[in-house]
Amino acid sequence: MSTWILPDHLSDILPAEAQRLESLRRRLVDLYRGYGYQLFQPPLLEYIEALRVQGADDLDHRSFKLIDPLSSRLLGLRPDITPQAARVDAQILKSDDVARLCYAAPVVHALPSGIHSSREQLQMGCELFGEAGLEADLEVQELALASLAAAGLQDVHLSLTHRGILRALQVQDPGLAGLLPEVLLALGSKDRTRLAGICGRATLRPETCQALDVLCTLYGPALGDRGVIARARASLPAWPLVAQALDRLEAIARSPLFAAHPGCRLSIDLADQRGWEYHNGVMFSMYTAGEADALVRGGRYDGMGEAFGRARAATGFSLSLRALLAAAEAAAGASPRPASLPIAAPWSDAPGLREAIGALRQAGQAVCRLPDAQLASWPGQRLEQRNSQWVPVGTPDSSKDQQ
Repeated sequence: MSTWILPDHLSDILPAEAQRLESLRRRLVDLYRGYGYQLFQPPLLEYIEALRVQGADDLDHRSFKLIDPLSSRLLGLRPDITPQAARVDAQILKSDDVARLCYAAPVVHALPSGIHSSREQLQMGCELFGEAGLEADLEVQELALASLAAAGLQDVHLSLTHRGILRALQVQDPGLAGLLPEVLLALGSKDRTRLAGICGRATLRPETCQALDVLCTLYGPALGDRGVIARARASLPAWPLVAQALDRLEAIARSPLFAAHPGCRLSIDLADQRGWEYHNGVMFSMYTAGEADALVRGGRYDGMGEAFGRARAATGFSLSLRALLAAAEAAAGASPRPASLPIAAPWSDAPGLREAIGALRQAGQAVCRLPDAQLASWPGQRLEQRNSQWVPVGTPDSSKDQQ
């Protein structure tokens, strides 16, 4: 091939974008540290059993698999870091106290999640273990909002849902379990005709079919006489698990958190059950104007640590760093700023030059050495000797777009 072609849904990250991504990553890591979250770096490869936790068949399907030459066991390239955080909490940290972990690392998907999505993503996120109360749900949502704000995004739409309602339907009607992937797709698109077709060819109870149909109508503002919570209480079965789910959603909606974030618009969409299959409680998605997909997704996955020997309450969120950067730059309405050029210096052993370069680098300036031919046409600043001193000359804002 005259031009090397990458596999589908993979791309290079070139210097200008890579520099901006690293700057945003550092801001977010510092933000999470300010909330008490400890950064950890799990391995890219795991035994495949470590990714098949809490019924997460979707994780298994999205995993690249290969044979380990050392053990002859099946390995998987992680498609998500949350199970690894649960393993670290259960098997390494082993604390009974609340534990907070954050991460910034690549994940790899065997299949893309959408037409324009990449199969390799820079994932960032936070996981909180050991607290089942409302406080933990609110903390991770507050931190997710703070993540968007750190990228310059203040106008946010937060959509809440609860996987416990589907769990309640499964408890009352075990036949739903085998149909869950298809049902989730129909609910996600609010396709009542497709749901009716599923119910028509399956042996589901009439109240299950009615509840699934009603879920497609339960979206919009959370509170008020015609809010989703009130309508859900009136139209869904009055089962304990359903009531508990609605109580938790109402408590979140009434929290002072959202009064402190006036740029956040809150709604509930009980048909939107998107998320990994390991989620089993409150879930949330965060959107910004101009973006078709959520920038942040998160929620509860209580008990995942049982697969690693210790079940704990758990909640968290994750985001794609590259998607967040693109959304922030689009919202800013300006073209991405090119990577700034370093100060150029000659490749020579002239007296004082090495010391001058060292002093500039110590002060945080980037300096690169160039041959004379390239130095003469350098569009940025150059080190030149003036009155026995090496000083930068030229316009510091001059730069070439390095993509």
